[in-house]
Amino acid sequence: MPDSYFAHETAVIDAGAEIGEGTSIWHFCHISGGSRIGQDCTLGQNVYVGPGVRIGNRVKIQNNVSVFEGVALEDEVFCGPGVVFTNVKNPRSGFPTSQADYGRTLVKRGATLGANCTVVCGIEVSEWAFVAAGAVVNKNVVPYALMAGVPAKRIGWVSAAGVRLLFEGGEAICEATGQRYTLTEGRVQEI
Repeated sequence: MPDSYFAHETAVIDAGAEIGEGTSIWHFCHISGGSRIGQDCTLGQNVYVGPGVRIGNRVKIQNNVSVFEGVALEDEVFCGPGVVFTNVKNPRSGFPTSQADYGRTLVKRGATLGANCTVVCGIEVSEWAFVAAGAVVNKNVVPYALMAGVPAKRIGWVSAAGVRLLFEGGEAICEATGQRYTLTEGRVQEI
């Protein structure tokens, strides 16, 4: 094991996997060859990372998450315990699946996926979005959206710090950071 990252003795890291400096990989994880994990990430117990998966820097993946081929997580994404990613729209045991059948899923910078939520393949979860625990995401999610339910619907907006934003006159201020935001035509932006 290289000195640049930590892997628990029960972790399986296949040849050809790239793991960034400062990353911690905990009990019973399996990192497939051809995957790339960035710097300063934390992979909790029993995390599976499939071949070809790309994980950015400072990503936190909690226990019991499988990040299947076709999924990409940008920098600072948080995956709560038991998050589910799918990678085939129409899986059938009796019919072979090829890589061409995999739907691409992108979770963009700073997004949070709450415990036990499901992200159906082919979806983009945009920057700083926040998906509530147990939600089922089956459509693209816009930046800063707070999503909940089955299927997930937007129930509000959050700041980059994850604090709920309350807009008055098209503007809101994050209570944690003081950052100002505007809401114009259903899109939130930092000022």
